[in-house]
Amino acid sequence: MKIQETPIKDCYIIHPTVFEDERGYFYEKFNEKTFEVLSGMNGHFVQDNISKSTYGVLRGLHLQKGKHAQAKLVSCLEGKVFDVAVDLRQDSLTFGKWYGIELSGENKLQFYVPRGFGHGFSVLSETAVFAYKCDNYYNKESEGGVLWNDQDLNIDWKLPEGDILLSQKDQVLPALWEKDY
Repeated sequence: MKIQETPIKDCYIIHPTVFEDERGYFYEKFNEKTFEVLSGMNGHFVQDNISKSTYGVLRGLHLQKGKHAQAKLVSCLEGKVFDVAVDLRQDSLTFGKWYGIELSGENKLQFYVPRGFGHGFSVLSETAVFAYKCDNYYNKESEGGVLWNDQDLNIDWKLPEGDILLSQKDQVLPALWEKDY
């Protein structure tokens, strides 16, 4: 496993060591001890979630607030997504900055998104199976988020706008400047 820093503090890209031969491949998807040693971050996760989506689906930008805040280790098991983390920590030097990375079943990369970040992804392939490891339990009352097309963020979701499919909830999230996320 190799951990790569991103331009945003505490966000990491995890490159697994993949062993391939004529039969297929094997890799260790996560090792708490190795993750903590290489990143200095807590690697204790308590909940795993999986979603399957079709081309054009955009999920986000979501977060859990307060005592239910979550760090996430995300990956795309099948297909291809453009994954985005936005720093929503008010006291951070990178507040309002985002970082995006393509995750796929082929590249097997993982992306660590710390607590206090908005998170979302857009599906670039026909379908995608997406996995989330979370370090805290989901709590409906602690849901928050920022509007996917907030002009202050100016995120390029790698999709034509006419192809983007959103949930009702994601269509009405607050703007970054509203600070109600």
